[in-house]
Amino acid sequence: MPESPPQPYAHPARIDGHRALDAVLFDFHGTLAMTVDPVAWVSAAAADCGVTLDRGKATVLADRLATAGALPGVAPPVRVPPQLAEAWADRDLYEHAHRQAYTGLAATVPNDVPGLPDALYARVLTPAGWTPYPDVMNTLTTLRAAGVRTALVSNIGFDLRPLLDAWGLTALFDTLVLSYEVGCIKPDPKIFLRACGLLSVDPERVLMIGDTPADAGAVNAGCAALVVPAASPGRPNGLHRAVSLALP
Repeated sequence: MPESPPQPYAHPARIDGHRALDAVLFDFHGTLAMTVDPVAWVSAAAADCGVTLDRGKATVLADRLATAGALPGVAPPVRVPPQLAEAWADRDLYEHAHRQAYTGLAATVPNDVPGLPDALYARVLTPAGWTPYPDVMNTLTTLRAAGVRTALVSNIGFDLRPLLDAWGLTALFDTLVLSYEVGCIKPDPKIFLRACGLLSVDPERVLMIGDTPADAGAVNAGCAALVVPAASPGRPNGLHRAVSLALP
């Protein structure tokens, strides 16, 4: 039988004198951080290849790359070429597939910058390619100080640890559950249950915070779920609501 769709979010029960929740799970992209502005991304990658693009040319190229789906986190591809279909389907399960999918999509966009597909992808793997939301540090610090356990649960095809290290966030997570490391992707309940198991908490006392229906799939694992709205890089996205939901 097909899995039932996620149920509406329900506020976790509050217990007088105790935390409302034992743990909060966080998505990464769109929840903790966003990729940098596409034009700045393309300009910086071109510069890495020794080419300087004027603003107009960088804007046109960024629009074409975004339409092709070559900029992770910006927009899905309008069409996936047949030769990249398998890599695209497996991009969050294997590192090589993630790289192949995005560099392959970038290679479909004509440009005058030798090596641009690899340069674009290289920036995804570094803090320079991302902007954390401004309320991340305070949210995580407050939860940790109150004894609420935390985990990062992400559909991703590369290691996020270098980014967290650079932002000083590593110590604020008890564990990371990355799809390519555990072999399953959201909304599969198994990935949320894996996180709960690693945290030694019952799903019924866990909240998943994300920005997509895949994150809301946590309800099928017994967790509560909160979907936060999208926000531009550098602007709060409602992540602080985790504190009011987790603490009495």
